[in-house]
Amino acid sequence: MQLKYNRQTSLGSSITRILIKLFLILLLGIVGIFLIEKIDFPSPEKNYKIDITDEINKLK
Repeated sequence: MQLKYNRQTSLGSSITRILIKLFLILLLGIVGIFLIEKIDFPSPEKNYKIDITDEINKLK
């Protein structure tokens, strides 16, 4: 029967892996925000003015 050699990772290397993953996720989020800002979404061209005074008077 042969024993397996399980080498435990040190605390420093596990923290650096977590920090690298966190940095990559943050970087992807920032790049995603900048890409979404570059998209030109259509805006309404006409300003709507709705007169609701009649509805207010009906409620009173």
